[in-house]
Amino acid sequence: MAITARRPGEEESGVQMSEAAANQKPLLTEIDHIAIAVPDLGAAIDYYRETFGAVVDHREVVESDGVEEALLKVAESYVQLLTPTRDDSTVAKWLNTRGGPGIHHVGYRVADCGEALEAVKAQGFRVLDDAPRPGSRGTTVAFIHPKDALGTLIELVQE
Repeated sequence: MAITARRPGEEESGVQMSEAAANQKPLLTEIDHIAIAVPDLGAAIDYYRETFGAVVDHREVVESDGVEEALLKVAESYVQLLTPTRDDSTVAKWLNTRGGPGIHHVGYRVADCGEALEAVKAQGFRVLDDAPRPGSRGTTVAFIHPKDALGTLIELVQE
């Protein structure tokens, strides 16, 4: 089974980049975080502390998403441990469907979340957020649908 990330209706073009794509400024500036969904946040924090010596840099409940997060600093990025605070949250549904913990999404830093989101939408890709919204630790975020992103839920993060 081939994996593709083409725009809807676009023909496979091989490895040659168009002139417009070659001249485009990259939207993604850094990896912000790798999010791991877990059923027990305390146990996950303990695992990272005891195994790797990692400590919690930031902890927050994000009521709008129905999750509690703990961010563990790794160089200039984070491991984000997520646990649901409500049974109807997307993370709770994901854990129930999957049957346990695992990588939930990848967060990429962008200079301008609105600009990056519009660029993705202009290329015909599906998004989960029509407009940027508040994220944790004072960020602005938006999500790209995994079906149009190589099966990976992508979060755009503007600090």
